[in-house]
Amino acid sequence: MALYSYKAKTTDGRVIDGQIEVDSEKLLTDRLKAQKMTVVSITKMGGLAYIFNMGPKVTPDKVSIFSRQFSTMISAGLPVLQALNILCEQADDKVFKEVLGKIRDDIGGGANLSDAMAKFPSVFDPLYCNMIKAGELSGALDQILDRLSTFLEKAEGLKKKIKSAMTYPVTILVISAVVVIILMVKVVPTFETVFESFGGELPPPTKFLLAVSEFEQKWAWLQILLMIAAGIAFTMAKKTEAGGLFLDTQIMKMPVFGPLTKKAAVARFARTLGTLLKSGVQILDALETVARSSGNKAVEKALLETRAAVREGKSLTEPMKETGIFPPMVVQMVSVGEETGQLDDMLLRMSDFYDEEVDTAVEGLMSMIEPLIMAVLGVVIGGMVVAMFLPMFSMGSMVS
Repeated sequence: MALYSYKAKTTDGRVIDGQIEVDSEKLLTDRLKAQKMTVVSITKMGGLAYIFNMGPKVTPDKVSIFSRQFSTMISAGLPVLQALNILCEQADDKVFKEVLGKIRDDIGGGANLSDAMAKFPSVFDPLYCNMIKAGELSGALDQILDRLSTFLEKAEGLKKKIKSAMTYPVTILVISAVVVIILMVKVVPTFETVFESFGGELPPPTKFLLAVSEFEQKWAWLQILLMIAAGIAFTMAKKTEAGGLFLDTQIMKMPVFGPLTKKAAVARFARTLGTLLKSGVQILDALETVARSSGNKAVEKALLETRAAVREGKSLTEPMKETGIFPPMVVQMVSVGEETGQLDDMLLRMSDFYDEEVDTAVEGLMSMIEPLIMAVLGVVIGGMVVAMFLPMFSMGSMVS
């Protein structure tokens, strides 16, 4: 996928702009035309704007709060237009305020809420818009908005847990590496002059330390550049179809982070699909939406394969099992849900269970990684200290 910036003209002559990640320029053009908009310009984003997806954004937390407030107003009997007007006026985020203002104007001009929101995919993704459309058709918009708020809160909470579990050890390791490099480049060389004044043969650990220090003094800048380049390459590879699929598949096979990533992916899948089905979205549409919003290329591929099998008349259970992505318990619970006609409730219960599993896994991971990192740091720093002071001990024993 690539990041595109676009400008398009609506049927009433207004020009809107935005950014969205899609597979191709043609797909974006088709999507805009389906929304009855005339394409003005489409630009593929490059450089840092693409790599880090820079630009003004509306956070999921803000969308969740908006959904909850919108639901409360609709439940209280306020018309959609009036509720949007109030929410637009009280929005403190400049970008979100502008988006809500444009949606309000579209609805004032006779557009449906779901169609108006679909013009801003970077704020209201296809999952959100599909559920809003289901709410409009069923006359239960307030309930759908409430479900969306709950869904976004739990999905964002899950994302933060995974991010914290991944970020903490990486941050500690990076800081530790920087500290070691500084010691090698700045501190160890001062000891080298002292060692030279002693004369005689240096102990092997000290020789090794001085050799590493000499290497770091020459090539520390290159190591830093390589780390930055590796980070950029990883981010760029993750954004491509083949690269994202390969990396996501390998991450799920890792000994420690793999099970955690898989549990988080299952929790997201179950909550998203359960919420969509509960809101009245058809199974094929729901599966495609869940696949595209999974955030994991391996899960996306598995769900699209499952959708293709369901379209041919198969049940969910068999193709899900064949993908090898979903644990046996998940497949069994989906099977029970299909047989009892309560698939949506079963999926939501499953998502709650896997949320708790993720909590437990994160706590276990943190309790295991923290002492492990401290032990490794202790060995590295302690080894450096011993190597630096060994010649002094040798000299002391010779003098005595």
